[in-house]
Amino acid sequence: MRIPSILLLFLTSPAWAGSFDRPIPQAQSATAEFWFAVGSIALLAALGVVHWLVSRR
Repeated sequence: MRIPSILLLFLTSPAWAGSFDRPIPQAQSATAEFWFAVGSIALLAALGVVHWLVSRR
């Protein structure tokens, strides 16, 4: 039972690990900004409708 555990310890050693490359954030495109604005306006409109419906009670 010791041989498989020693083999497993050898195969999972940090020497086999690669270096970590930090991801670089990408800039948003104009299309993404447009759809974010559309979604934000739709959310505000939905909140306004909910407010109107609740205040009618």
